[in-house]
Amino acid sequence: MPVFQPMKVRVPRDLHTVTTVADDVERDGPCAGLSAADTKAIWSALKGLYRTGAYPGIAFTLRRHGQRVFDRTLGHAEGNGPADSTSTPKRLLTPVTPICLFSASKAVTAVLVHKLAEDGGIRLDERVSHYLPAFGQAGKQDTTISDVLAHRGGFPMMKIRAADKKVELMEDWDRVIELICASPPTASRQQAYHAMTGGFILGEIIKRVTGTPITAYLDAEIRKPLKFRHFTYGIAKKHWPEVALNYEAGAPVRFPLSTVAERALFVPFPEVVRASNTPSFKQAVIPAGNIYATADELSRFFQMLLDGGSVNGRQILKPATVARLRKPVGRIGLDRMLMIPLQYSEGMMLGARPAGLFGPDTPEAYGHLGFMNILGWADPSRHLSAALLTTGKAILGTHLIALSRLLATINARCA
Repeated sequence: MPVFQPMKVRVPRDLHTVTTVADDVERDGPCAGLSAADTKAIWSALKGLYRTGAYPGIAFTLRRHGQRVFDRTLGHAEGNGPADSTSTPKRLLTPVTPICLFSASKAVTAVLVHKLAEDGGIRLDERVSHYLPAFGQAGKQDTTISDVLAHRGGFPMMKIRAADKKVELMEDWDRVIELICASPPTASRQQAYHAMTGGFILGEIIKRVTGTPITAYLDAEIRKPLKFRHFTYGIAKKHWPEVALNYEAGAPVRFPLSTVAERALFVPFPEVVRASNTPSFKQAVIPAGNIYATADELSRFFQMLLDGGSVNGRQILKPATVARLRKPVGRIGLDRMLMIPLQYSEGMMLGARPAGLFGPDTPEAYGHLGFMNILGWADPSRHLSAALLTTGKAILGTHLIALSRLLATINARCA
């Protein structure tokens, strides 16, 4: 059998040369209830993750009791990909570098939908077809907004021609909505991850009800109140030179994982990675997959949820809305699209005991995964909100062991 070598980046012996720390975070001694030994252990685990060679760049922010403990980056935003040569120009990743969140964007889109419901614009238990009549065809007439949020809408895929199976399709909003509405359900009401389809439908509902694009709704309800510099679907052209590039890394994606990935994303895994660095992707609006943000911004977003929807005395969401947002829908079960055990709320992926997506012993944690190795989450039991953004798109490899070790260390030290 052929041996497939994992795609890795060059890791310098001295990590100080590729480490950047936010100027206003470094402090000596205990911090937010963590000892110097605690922070040293977490930092050591993060460096261990980078040393696996699966990620050209890693950005990490950790808040505890609302106080930033970490806001650091390791590696490069550009120029040290697995296929790059030693002579390729390099650009360091920094805490202010915007990175695409991919599917972690779904958590943000879900919050916008809950906000619209809180304000009386929609009812989450109402049928989608009430707000979007065309959606009610082909057997989807009883699907509710709640179903879509919890990945039980029955349309994790849409029916498209072979010629349309390309990433560029995701940039044609009206065409995607038309295709989803015309497609029959493929998963009944079973839990099946809606990688792209659900986000477009939720975005279209926001557009129909508010009369404004989801981009404007995000700007008004979250980005401006939280004073974010980025945190947008797509990213303005003036910021393109700042964006971190994405790289295919880790072990090559082969059958059966390649089939699972293509079913969820409509196109082969490497094609998605390539397309994510193109101008057309950066200027597209993909509610399920292309918010650009820093790790600090994503951590602050989850801190807002952890604080009951409040930021600096301003109520972004009501505590009751946050409570519903993180409430489990059904039990942990096999996701029929991703083929792994997961539990969702109406918009979030949930932690678990004895172990889950956010590490061991996390039954209260909630957040979202993005393109396999991006995580944003809050854990009320540990009083933490965190963001781990990576630019290497690796599914299989030794990095998974190091990632598990990092999450276990965070949870143990923040117990």
